[in-house]
Amino acid sequence: MAEGFLRATVGEAADVFSAGSKPAGYVHPLSIKVMAEAGVDLSGHTSKHMNELLPRRIDVVITVCGNADQVCPMYPGQVARFHWGFDDPAHAQGTEEQILNEFRRVRDEIKAKFTEYGSRVRETGRVG
Repeated sequence: MAEGFLRATVGEAADVFSAGSKPAGYVHPLSIKVMAEAGVDLSGHTSKHMNELLPRRIDVVITVCGNADQVCPMYPGQVARFHWGFDDPAHAQGTEEQILNEFRRVRDEIKAKFTEYGSRVRETGRVG
């Protein structure tokens, strides 16, 4: 979700990639659904391991879940690192509607943080 909002906000101002320390191998269907509600299409996105990004030049790493900030490697050339923790809605329990509402709640929190950050990147041209 963070990748989707950041890509939508920064446009061509930065390359945005998403990866995890323990990727599920797929993008959660409810993430795709709630992002579509927000006008962002994740249907073509894939779940990747963070090691796939090691060959790339990475200027900023933003971790968003649990202890990801502790297990994320330092990338060559990396200049900034942020940890903005969000609940993982994939762990939500309850009725279908309660779980869907948890995905929406987390989506809205991610949207607020990443569109604010993305707007600064677009306006200043600086990612750090």
